[in-house]
Amino acid sequence: MTRVKVCGLTREADVDAAVDAGADAIGFVVDVPVDSPREISAARAAELVAHAPPFVTTVLVTMPDAPARAATLVEQIEPDAVQIHSDLPPGDVAYLRSRVDARVVKHVDAAVPETAERYVDVVDALLVDSIGEDGGGGTGETHDWARTREATADLDVPVVLAGGLTPSNVGEAVATVDPFAVDVASGVEASGGVKDHDAVAAFVAATREATTDGEAATERPTVEP
Repeated sequence: MTRVKVCGLTREADVDAAVDAGADAIGFVVDVPVDSPREISAARAAELVAHAPPFVTTVLVTMPDAPARAATLVEQIEPDAVQIHSDLPPGDVAYLRSRVDARVVKHVDAAVPETAERYVDVVDALLVDSIGEDGGGGTGETHDWARTREATADLDVPVVLAGGLTPSNVGEAVATVDPFAVDVASGVEASGGVKDHDAVAAFVAATREATTDGEAATERPTVEP
């Protein structure tokens, strides 16, 4: 079953909507050097993490220039996982992973998905995303899903697919890449940083439907003539 992460949440109402829709994870953007309507303070992120119910994974999304900064944010916010969207080398990511009581997810630029292999041994998951010129995600742009599938299919680590996903295209994305999870932010927004609750529900439902259809096709027995 492909999991769903709804990212860039800024309000309790949006957290509740994502949880009610069946999202497996929710993300909060903190301390990024790019202009994002989804960025919130560490204090606000800590409030929203505390607001989340048990059994829903909370994810800090940040762009640190050094692992120590990310470790400090994890201590402040206490998420279940931290998603690194900057170009920290594998050694720094490994150091961060040893320092924090949280799972570590590292982003991979969808333009060069082959670089994912460098991080396999030092992360708990990898996220392939369309990256903007400023280095940030949340671009609303899709990428070459077939290339992502080819580059990541044999990696011994969960792969999360992001980049331009919406309720209308997530089914095709899941069928093409077969990711561990999908991640959506701008694709379910009413406006920057504010989620459209109907779109969130539709996105989760479309992901579940695509996964169920895929499993049914895989498990369907062959009938001999």
